Amino acid sequence: MRGVAKGGARQEERRPGRFAGPAQRGTSGLPGAGRMLGPALLRSLVPSLWRTLPWRALGVAGGSGLLLAAALRWEERAPGEGSTLGVLRLIALSGALGLAFLLDDPARHTTATTPVGRPLRAGLRLALVAPLLALWWATTLLLIPGQARPPLGPATLEAAAVAATALALATVAVRFTDAAEVGRATVLRLGVAAALVLLVPERWGLSAVPGEPWWEATQARWTVVLGVTVAATALGTPEPLRRRAGFFSPSGA
Repeated sequence: MRGVAKGGARQEERRPGRFAGPAQRGTSGLPGAGRMLGPALLRSLVPSLWRTLPWRALGVAGGSGLLLAAALRWEERAPGEGSTLGVLRLIALSGALGLAFLLDDPARHTTATTPVGRPLRAGLRLALVAPLLALWWATTLLLIPGQARPPLGPATLEAAAVAATALALATVAVRFTDAAEVGRATVLRLGVAAALVLLVPERWGLSAVPGEPWWEATQARWTVVLGVTVAATALGTPEPLRRRAGFFSPSGA
């Protein structure tokens, strides 16, 4: 009996992970590992994420939007609110096309095994870009001639909804595919979604302008779009607990 007990004890010693707590298991991506991330690790993580952000795509998209806004000042006659809102919608779409590349990570299958989970990596990427996006949008609004400037609240709501749609599409692509770079596919899907919006009549769609009888209903729909896309991004960001064999990669990315 003593031999059996000693053998069982040695067998349990060889499997410390079975009963070990998070501190004993280390930060190998297991549940609870994210809570042990310290400031030192975050300080080392932020510069590497900053270097891998899609600056070229964001720069091209942002520059195109600013040029469109500045072009309104070159016209001899100030455009109406409806025309200006249409330009702002196009500018918002331009910014969202750049944001579609935010989750591109060539080292995705390597970083998937690190203690830094996907929610933290994605959240840091967004946190690094968000202030610049806010500054870009504020500059865009300032470039619009004052007499032609549409209501800023609804215009900002629509821009936020379009940006959230781009993030949601990219998040879904990362969640359900093994692709390391999903930006190009997200741009294509976002373009298709924008084309479908234009095909829907203004009475039931998202393209009404101020002064039309269904303008308030359009803003309510944009609010729904923003809420749904933010929820989809939040639900799709964490790594799935289990992956179907043969469809997803074993890395859990």
